[in-house]
Amino acid sequence: QINPSYVIFKRGSRQYRAAEGDVIDVDLMDVENGAKVTFDEVLFVGHESEPLVGLPAVKGYEVACEVIGEAKGPKITSIKYKPNHTQCRKFGHRQRYTRVKVVGISKK
Repeated sequence: QINPSYVIFKRGSRQYRAAEGDVIDVDLMDVENGAKVTFDEVLFVGHESEPLVGLPAVKGYEVACEVIGEAKGPKITSIKYKPNHTQCRKFGHRQRYTRVKVVGISKK
């Protein structure tokens, strides 16, 4: 039984590095504030003496989190320009995230 110092887990198409007590932003989920969520697709368990690497996932580990709220990323703007038609269009996007706090990393 090892006590992991950090883990790398996958949610959707992205990977996140998390340690106990960290606050991280994951892709937007349809959950309420204060809800408990768990992520069970752990790819790597980091420990000083024996790190565990999954092929593709480490079996038996899960990351327990508590939803804090929502967050917004930076505003990204871009311009479409057609020089021969005197046409210019500016547009922007701001990604929304779900902010979670890692409560614990445990072995099932």
